[in-house]
Amino acid sequence: MIIGWLLRFLLLIFIARAVWRFVAGLVEGMQATPRSAGPAGQSPVALVRDPVCGVYVVPSRAIALGRGAGARYFCSKRCRDQYRAQRAISA
Repeated sequence: MIIGWLLRFLLLIFIARAVWRFVAGLVEGMQATPRSAGPAGQSPVALVRDPVCGVYVVPSRAIALGRGAGARYFCSKRCRDQYRAQRAISA
């Protein structure tokens, strides 16, 4: 008998916590300035698009062709080489 009441109590706590989290998520979603998705202290990183395949890459981890404002960033050496070949044909 006591085990039955204990199981009902635990079930009630579980349901209350699930409802509480659901309501808290709704309230957070309706706020004008939502919390940052990343860990505290990290700033977002700007991504650049690979001109060949369209994949977005982080510039510091991408394969670069050129420097400065005219630099192009690629996800792989294959995309970089394909871009070079396309430029050679059109030039």
